[in-house]
Amino acid sequence: MLKKRIIPCLDIKDGATVKGINFEGLRNAGDPVELARKYENEGADELVFLDITATIEKRKTFVELVKSIAKELSIPFTVGGGISTIEDVRKLLEAGADKISINSSAVKNPQLISDLAKEFGSQCVVVAIDTRLVDLSDLVHIKGGREATSLNTIEWAQQAEALGAGEILLTSMDGDGTKKGFDLRITQLVADKISIPVIASGGAGSIADFVQVFDETRATGALAASIFHFNEIGIQNLKEQLKNQKIDIR
Repeated sequence: MLKKRIIPCLDIKDGATVKGINFEGLRNAGDPVELARKYENEGADELVFLDITATIEKRKTFVELVKSIAKELSIPFTVGGGISTIEDVRKLLEAGADKISINSSAVKNPQLISDLAKEFGSQCVVVAIDTRLVDLSDLVHIKGGREATSLNTIEWAQQAEALGAGEILLTSMDGDGTKKGFDLRITQLVADKISIPVIASGGAGSIADFVQVFDETRATGALAASIFHFNEIGIQNLKEQLKNQKIDIR
C-alpha cells in the first residue's frame, strides 16, 4: 500500500500566492519562493504549483517562477496552469518540475493525456479535476472552476486513467477554503473506481480532517493551502499526529 502524502499547494495569481473560498474572494498568502523553502524545510512530501488564471488569461505558466521555486526543492514538484502542448510540458520539466497537472486542456482534448503519457511517462501526468455537486450530479468544472461541463466526475476520472494519467488531483469546489473537512463522499467514490493514486483537495481545516480522509477513503495524498500558508497547522506536527494515529505517512 502506498504511504500517505502531505502536499501543500501554491495557488499563483500575478506571481503571488493567493487563497480564496469556493474558488472566489482571493487574498494574498505570501511569496511563493519563500513558501516553497518553508515547506521543503518542514518536511512536506510534495509541492503543487497551480497558476490559477493562466487558462482564463490565455497564457502559459510562469516558467521563470517555476525555475526559482524548483531551486528550493528536493521533494517532487507538480506544476499546472495553461498547459496544452508537449512543448509546454518540456519547458516546465526543464525548469525543474517533476510532474505536470492538466485540467481544462485535458477536458477539451482528452488525447493530450495520452500524448503526454507517451512522451514523458504516466508518472509525470496528473489530471486535476475540479468537481462540484450540481442538481445532485457531480460535474467537472474547467477554467479555474468558472465553467461547468456535462462531464460526470467519476466517469472522467476513469477515462483519464484509461488514457494514461498517473494520478488524479481531485478538488471539491464545495469544500475549497471552507476548512470544514475534505469531501469524503466524492473522494471515496472516485478513489474506489480507479487504481491510480488520488490526492484529496478542498476543505482541510484541522489535523482530524487529515486523519479522517486517510482513514475513510483510499486517497493516498491530502492537499491543503491556507492552513499551511497562514501557519494554522505545522506540517511536522501534522505528520507526527498522523503517525500517532497509526497512519502510514511518507
